[in-house]
Amino acid sequence: MPQWTSTVGAVQLARLLGSRDGYERGPGARRTPAYRALADGVRLLVLEGRVPVAARLPAERELAGALSVSRTTVAAAFEALRADGFLESRRGSGSWTAVPPGRPLPTRGLKPLPPEAAGSMLDLGCAALPAPEPWLTRAFQAALEALPPAARTHGDFPAGLLELRQALADRYTARGVPTRPEQIMITTGAMGAVAAICRLFAPRGERVAVEHPSYANVLQLMRDAGARLVPVAMAPGLRGWDLAAWRRVLREASPRLAYVVADFHNPTGALADEEQRRELVAATRAAGTVLVVDETMVDLALDVEPGAEPRPVCAFDHGGSSVVTVGSASKTFWAGLRIGWVRAAPEVIRSLVAARAYADLGSPVLEQLAVSWLMTSGGWQEAVVQRRTEIRDSRETVVRALRRHLPDWEFAVPRGGLTLWVRTGGLSGSRIAEAGERLGVCVPSGPRFGLDGAFEGYVRIPFTVSGPVAEEATTRLAAAARQVAEGFGPATDTPAGYIT
Repeated sequence: MPQWTSTVGAVQLARLLGSRDGYERGPGARRTPAYRALADGVRLLVLEGRVPVAARLPAERELAGALSVSRTTVAAAFEALRADGFLESRRGSGSWTAVPPGRPLPTRGLKPLPPEAAGSMLDLGCAALPAPEPWLTRAFQAALEALPPAARTHGDFPAGLLELRQALADRYTARGVPTRPEQIMITTGAMGAVAAICRLFAPRGERVAVEHPSYANVLQLMRDAGARLVPVAMAPGLRGWDLAAWRRVLREASPRLAYVVADFHNPTGALADEEQRRELVAATRAAGTVLVVDETMVDLALDVEPGAEPRPVCAFDHGGSSVVTVGSASKTFWAGLRIGWVRAAPEVIRSLVAARAYADLGSPVLEQLAVSWLMTSGGWQEAVVQRRTEIRDSRETVVRALRRHLPDWEFAVPRGGLTLWVRTGGLSGSRIAEAGERLGVCVPSGPRFGLDGAFEGYVRIPFTVSGPVAEEATTRLAAAARQVAEGFGPATDTPAGYIT
């Protein structure tokens, strides 16, 4: 029986490897044999999840032709991968990718380090903050007091608790978008909301237009659902959407769905202005595309004057049927509070609720009561004020440390959100991430946020760490960049004093 579960064609693998051109080494890097460079490239693609584990690789002769190298070079690279534990082969079945025993399986999405790893690894991968106190404790104390009426029922609320739906509807109404509770469905986090929307509107094989770059976990969710992702490049810097590119993709690809983050985009931090919002809604409506707007960062405005925030994207959907909005408590409040929501036309909400019987049935009642208390007691607003102060301080610390330790790296400082999108001075973001892991700092490389190997020259850095932790994390990141620039390989000894 063959041990592979998918295949990677020669042209596809050559394209993925080619996306790394220009980022492999900095000035003065030592020469690496061609076979070793090829083996390292395949290994990094596996470690980043861009080539799946147990994927059958093309035959040596076929890959040599696609890469314009000798078959001897490919054979030597395959042998090196086998020796490193990243390739297995069987006569008659070919060769397929693997990971060495004891190594975790790679993923294209993002996952936080377990708390027990905090003593040996600094986490720049997870853009999330500890819970704000005393608001978390107060919210759950209030939820426990409000629980008895719900506890006397069956406990299944597929659309969500009415009091929370009403609180969220009132919140949208206060933001200038009149909303009724029947336009709200409570979900298990924003990811649960996006998954439900994809199941309803974009079954396997449908095209979905996405910003490029975009949020890594949503991209992976859509890949796993079988969507055909169509990238639309963001405008340079923090200018938001490239509307000409959006009109072209909507006209030529006719995607069923489009997914965007209008408020402090993840990962770039861009904030779409009102004119961009109006034009994108008009363009998607004309194309018959459902526009999914992720508002998980909307409350994290740091340098925007109160009252000067752009109106919600759904405010420009005058018919009410073209925009589906997703929100969550996870970024603003706490990632451990797994409550999200969808705002849409009532008929869309009814369809989502009906389909939920085959998914997760409903979201935890106690958590819904806690969020409802936060929304109606003023606790949410007070927690947001506290959050913004913390994030501003952290942003200043991280920006200052990056400019001191990595002056060649380029980034624009966003006016809100939680992340910096950083160009790494011509170095490979994937190699920096790999070297950083050996030096005790976890950072996600640019290709996790793109398609087909794009953004190799970037990393995403959250400003959710502060003080000495931010300084130490940046110091280790700078050491990783030096290793990459000097051409150190995976077997190179790490400098003294660093945690491995």
